[in-house]
Order: sequence, then structure tokens, then C-alpha cells
Amino acid sequence: MTVIGLDDTDSREQGMCTTYAATLVADAIRETGGRVDRRLLVRLNPAVKQKTRGNAALALHTDVSPETALGLAADVVDRLAVGDDPRTSPGVVVADGDPAAVPESVRRFARDAVRDFHATDDAVKLAESAGYRHRGWRGGRGRIGALAAVGAWAAFEEWTYEQISYREFDRCGTPRAVDEDSVFAAAEAAYPDAWDTVDTEENQAVCVPNAPGPILHGVRGDDVNAVRSVAERIESEPVERTTLFLTNQGTDAHLRAGRLGDVEDGRAYRLDGRVYAAPETRAGGHVFVTLADGSGATLPCVAFEPTKRFRDRVRALRVGDELTVCGEVSDGTLKLEKFAVRALNRVETVVPDCPDCGRRMKSAGRNQGYRCRACGTKTAGKTEQYVERDLEEGWYEVPPCARRHVAKPLVRGGFDAPTHPER
Repeated sequence: MTVIGLDDTDSREQGMCTTYAATLVADAIRETGGRVDRRLLVRLNPAVKQKTRGNAALALHTDVSPETALGLAADVVDRLAVGDDPRTSPGVVVADGDPAAVPESVRRFARDAVRDFHATDDAVKLAESAGYRHRGWRGGRGRIGALAAVGAWAAFEEWTYEQISYREFDRCGTPRAVDEDSVFAAAEAAYPDAWDTVDTEENQAVCVPNAPGPILHGVRGDDVNAVRSVAERIESEPVERTTLFLTNQGTDAHLRAGRLGDVEDGRAYRLDGRVYAAPETRAGGHVFVTLADGSGATLPCVAFEPTKRFRDRVRALRVGDELTVCGEVSDGTLKLEKFAVRALNRVETVVPDCPDCGRRMKSAGRNQGYRCRACGTKTAGKTEQYVERDLEEGWYEVPPCARRHVAKPLVRGGFDAPTHPER
């Protein structure tokens, strides 16, 4: 078997899409009489600054020769890659052999590409040491993602699906014509097997992108029949072609376990802590909360304005709440993707009421407790009372409109506490 890895053909501003390029390579393979057995869409570290958009790399598992594979892939890149965006730096890597039996070094490279950073030179050296063919354009930084895509089938065990439908290519850059009522109806019928198709609270068709590329809509889920069914039921402008990808989207593959005091920028973590400072809403509507752990380390966390109603969950936290938080660290702050309430602080300390008349007591002086000015009753200090909370124990998440591609939606299950899914 031959594995083709492909990355970095698109542009943030000018569109295109590497999934579309991979689809055209697959079409070219079939036109030569070859077969494509599997298509992978692999989301890499979302913190990579050089990424064009969603930082996705693609892999095709095929039966054509490595020489033919490289030629067909290079032809598509030559024709379609965005040529005048300095961020765009395409790369192709072609491997000969079983994709499940790549060298351990390539498997590790793929895992690290989702959680860490690689240099182009390191990717080239590793590809050559493994005997892989490769080609780069304008520096060829895309060979990092291409090599990661080659190793992805061996590196990851959990896969979901995305059915991507493409518009007629000459329509790229124009507004998409998609009937949103049909999107919402199809999404409702297939939920939860297909997820993050719409955001019911924000009334947004999440599966329809805003970028000026060729994707008309992309439907994600755990069931291949469900994602295909949703895509087929969406009423829209003409669909030029449609492709099913296996993907690491919705798996939390980017998260690593860690401790508050050991985090590094550009990595995503799952961390335990307790609320150390009360939530604070700052300019722009962003909500910050600080966590601490038993070692004395602290870490600010933020729910940005685009996470919408998720911010209300963060605002409802209190000092002393015990949490598990997930998200990427940037500039020393964790950008919240989801959190689990492990224990709620349901007690607050208040000035006592007089047991005789019920009035609020007043301070009797420094370190002298409290007294009732009407009755003269005294007490030694404050008292504790039960607090009603707007939160329950369990997992909370950002809504579909703010979900990162690789972040796992709660509706997929497999979490270690009750879940409160957004949809």
C-alpha cells in the first residue's frame, strides 16, 4: 500500500482547502485505474502560529505506486495551491508500506504534531531516514503535516467521520446558498450520531463555513450513515462532489495531562485545581477565573466572548470550587474549552443574625465578635450558611459555534462525570 500525506495548500484570506486538494488527488488516482481505500483528515496542534486555517493535514491510503502517487499529488498542488500567500508552504510526503506499520519514530512524530511543535528540517530528515519520497513548495513547511498524516493511522486509535460536500469551484468567494431550515431539520433527525452540525441556541448552521474556500458544508459524527444522511438532506446550491473522511476531530487528541505550575504556551492540557479568585468579566465580555493547586501554583483561565453562554457557567463558579479544566495555554492563560466541576463550595461565611430579634448583628470592635444593637446579644464570630448554586457537578463545554475541531463534544460520551452537553 502507498500513503500520500498532503498539507498547507490553502490560505486564510484567499481560500482553497487542502481537503479539496486531497479529494482531487483521489479522483486522479481513480482515473489512472487505482484505488483509494481510506481518506484521513488529521487536525494538528491548533496553537501552531503558521497554520493557514484549521491546521488540517490529509492522508490517502491507495494501491498506486509511490512514484505515481507523488506525481499525481504534485500536479494537484502545482495547479491549486495558493501561490501568493506567504503563509502557504505546501508539502507532500509519500510512504511505501502498510500505514499501520510505520516506524515508531514516524508514529511518535504524528502524535507530537497534535500536541507540540516540529521544524521543517526535522520532518525532512525523518522522512528521508524512513525512505519516504517528499516534495516541498516555497520552503515546504507543509511536509510537517504531511509526514504527521502519514503516521496518523498508526498513532491514533480513536476516529470520527466528516462528510464534506464541495461547491462548484467557480463559486468560491461568493455567498453560499444553503437552506438553513433543511440543515436544522437534518441535524435534529441525526443527533447525537451526527454532532456540531448546528448551534440551536445561537441559531447557527455550524456545518456551513464562512471562509472563501470550496467547502459547502461539512457534517461530523460517530456514525457514517448519519453524516451521509445529514449531508444528503441539506438543500443548497449544486454540490460538485462529496467525500467521506476519517478524522481525529472531536477526540481531544490535543490534550495532555499536567499540573498548573508546569504548563507551557502553545500546548493544550487537562488540569486539576480549585477556584482561587472569583470570576471577573473584563473588557470585551471575556470572563477570567484563577485556579490554584496544592503546591501553591496558580493559573488564570479565560472564557472568551465567542464562547457565548459558556461564560455564564464560568461566572457561576465560586472560590473553593474544585475543577478539572481543559484548553490551550497562551501567554500564560488557559483558554477554556470545557471544565468539570468535581466539588462545589456550597457554604459561605456571613455576619450572623440576632437569635432573639432576627436583625443583622454588627461588629463589636476589632476581634470582639458581633452584637445586636437592639438586644445586646453577642456572638464570637461569623456563621456559615448554605448557598444555592446554579451549577451541578459534572462537565460543561463551549457551544458548537465556538468548538475547536479537535475538541471532544460531551455528547460523544466517555467522560468521567455527568455531562451537560451544549447543542
